[in-house]
Amino acid sequence: MRVALTGCAGFIGSQLAQRLLGQGHEVAGLDCFDDTLYPVSRHEQQLAPCLGQPRFQFLRADLLDEIALQQTLRGADVVVHLAALAGVRPSLSQARRYFRSNVEGTQAVLDACAALHIGRVVVASSSSVYGARSTVPFHEDDPVTAPASPYAASKRACELLCSTHASLHPAAVIALRFFTVFGPWQRPDMAIAKFAALIQAEQPVPLFGSGQTARDYTYVEDILDGIEGAIARTAQPVEPFRIYNLGGHHTTPLARLVDLLEQALGKRAERQWLPVQPGDVPLTCADITRAHSELAYQPKISIEEGIRRYTAWLAQTAAT
Repeated sequence: MRVALTGCAGFIGSQLAQRLLGQGHEVAGLDCFDDTLYPVSRHEQQLAPCLGQPRFQFLRADLLDEIALQQTLRGADVVVHLAALAGVRPSLSQARRYFRSNVEGTQAVLDACAALHIGRVVVASSSSVYGARSTVPFHEDDPVTAPASPYAASKRACELLCSTHASLHPAAVIALRFFTVFGPWQRPDMAIAKFAALIQAEQPVPLFGSGQTARDYTYVEDILDGIEGAIARTAQPVEPFRIYNLGGHHTTPLARLVDLLEQALGKRAERQWLPVQPGDVPLTCADITRAHSELAYQPKISIEEGIRRYTAWLAQTAAT
């Protein structure tokens, strides 16, 4: 199979590319090495295992570069669109930039698929589209009319574009709502990576709110399983456009997360309590019934095991 993969040098994309190549697939990757959240050198490190492999082709370009995008997608059996500007808090001050990258970028991918007659598309969305709600778990058919940040709004807009595309073209489009993905190479601004670095450096850990805000943390290998399930499902779709939650189906309060990091790192954290931040939501929790039934999705890595694996990777990385 030939897979076109946007965002192939990112946290999830680089690991998906490695997995697909290891299975014998061809991967055509596109990434612009955006340095909003981490430096270009980090993208290069993440992509390094793929470079030089005979079944891997790569273009460094923006999604809105129509020639580069069509060159990447041409001949693909399926497109996996992961490229996006991520992060709730940065989007609060850069809303137009987020919409240009995420919304216009997604439409550019869909337009290229239509022009090249590619009918199988998997697109990354986010649990942030559910907004601030207290009724759990979150189901794909819940109303999503009040995103709490420009990032969340941009992801919901992408879902709507995908639905429209699937209604206008002979296509099977799947949107995957990721729930707080973590693991090796996760973004340094995300809670687990940020807190681990601060605890190791014996610096204060900023905790917003009372410590009872909770997230459905999902280990990156489980997310990759879900993406693979979605790729397979596009060959025999349930309907032209379908949304699936990919989460761990368990919530972990912020205070508990810090406890787990303390145990794994063998160091005490200095907690610095701060007010709740704009754009944050109180909790997330995925109903994965649909993904389990239709994608054979079954998360295997608990938050406890995931934290152990992540901190072990940190130690190994520091030693090399």
